[in-house]
Amino acid sequence: MRHSKRYRASCEQVEAGKAYAVGEAVELLKSLPVTQFDQTVDLCLKLGIDPKQSDQIVRGSVSLPKGTGKTVRVVAFCGPEEVDGAKEAGASEAGGDELVERVQGGWMDFDVAIASPRLMGKVGKLGRVLGPKGLMPSPKAGTVTKDVSKAVSEFVAGKLEFRNDAGGNVHVPVGKLSFAVEDLVSNIEFFIKHIESMRPASAKGTFIEKVILSSTMGPGLRLNVA
Repeated sequence: MRHSKRYRASCEQVEAGKAYAVGEAVELLKSLPVTQFDQTVDLCLKLGIDPKQSDQIVRGSVSLPKGTGKTVRVVAFCGPEEVDGAKEAGASEAGGDELVERVQGGWMDFDVAIASPRLMGKVGKLGRVLGPKGLMPSPKAGTVTKDVSKAVSEFVAGKLEFRNDAGGNVHVPVGKLSFAVEDLVSNIEFFIKHIESMRPASAKGTFIEKVILSSTMGPGLRLNVA
């Protein structure tokens, strides 16, 4: 793969094999050659879990103290009496049978799906469509709830839904490069502590094996979180 001159120049400023303190990594990331758009800052945690074991799945949702800076499109599968409240809370679309049929037909213009427990019998039919994209509502992720409007407002405000992938990694956006250093540090440290608190009882050895911080177009920086 051929990388741009900007990317190669950024890599030259990263010390090979070094694990950076969180604040130091953020300052370096912000000092690298920039693009003309406000890049997302991403965090990846490699966890010491067996993703094939159901009792070692790390999944949930969390609101970062400084937000993510990202506009989140939320839809709500709910009864007719909840539609107005969901839309007032920020849902781009809300409804029952019509919304289910629309998604079945291929419409996927959203980032988070919230569902009322009463609608899960119908939403469950969308498993093959929503599941592979990580959009299937789940009680563990806080996206199946009796208080649909509250959940919508939380996710619109920047609440994150996360789940480990097949390799045991958890990826989340923790802000934008335009964020102040202290705001990015606050989000990063908060999320790492949150994941630490979710260690499965059956997980053996080191739980957080590696943490990498990167921007959309930049190299990854390993963090020292020992």
